[in-house]
Amino acid sequence: MNPWISAARPRTLPLALSSILMGAFLAAKYQKFDTPIFLLSCLTTILLQVLSNFANDYGDTQNGADLKDRVGPARAVQSGEISVSAMKKMIVLFIALSLVSGLTLLYFAFKDYSMSNFLGFFGLGIACIAAAYFYTAGKKPYGYSGFGDVSVLIFFGIVGVLGSFFLYTKTFDYQILLPSLYCGLLAVGVLNLNNIRDINSDLAAGKLTIPARIGKTNAIYYHWFLLLLACLCLSLFVYLQGLPHYYFIICFTLFVYNGFQLKKLDNPDPLLKQLAISSLISVLFFGIELIVS
Repeated sequence: MNPWISAARPRTLPLALSSILMGAFLAAKYQKFDTPIFLLSCLTTILLQVLSNFANDYGDTQNGADLKDRVGPARAVQSGEISVSAMKKMIVLFIALSLVSGLTLLYFAFKDYSMSNFLGFFGLGIACIAAAYFYTAGKKPYGYSGFGDVSVLIFFGIVGVLGSFFLYTKTFDYQILLPSLYCGLLAVGVLNLNNIRDINSDLAAGKLTIPARIGKTNAIYYHWFLLLLACLCLSLFVYLQGLPHYYFIICFTLFVYNGFQLKKLDNPDPLLKQLAISSLISVLFFGIELIVS
């Protein structure tokens, strides 16, 4: 595989898009869907996710987390396939692309509204870029202190769903916090699998993720907590909204499978892709049911 494609980690993209799709489906339920906003939201999200993956590849190598004996896919910078200087240039390029795409998105979303909305979301966009970069890069990456889970919950859940919903509707519905948490908690689950896989190399590098702090056994319990709470949040939303069908619950079996497989596998790497794709499938299934109900 081309090293740049490998470093971009395409398997993370379904997870990044899940929250954007959830926001779009919810907006469509309110008859507020807008095609340019949807397409630009998807593009901006993909650019930010690739930026995050490039910064993670660069930052973990610079800070010592990507050791030669680490478990999981080889990293492009650590293996020498991509030089440090080339990765830095690509990070700068994707920061610029994210800004251009994000500004275009905000123009289409707020061209007929007040400048305060535009500026507020511009600041949120800068925060997204900063969160993507400083997770593992920089002198004091927050991912090394165990705050990655909180960041993922916020940006893959609350910001992704509530933020994109607001771009369409220009309103907040606080019940939508529940599907926001659903997407965010599943995203944290993917991160947790990644961190369980990397416990030994993270400890050696001083990267104190939650699994590194509490150990693999407790991290498996934590994983079940994330999956079950996510399912509860979406079910509660459907109940509060008075929606007539619960067919989407069938998708929850994919998460149950993920949880049981985690205990069986020494290396949970295959489960990362499975949970990311399962999250996307469940959002699609729920969204279609939401619109036709």
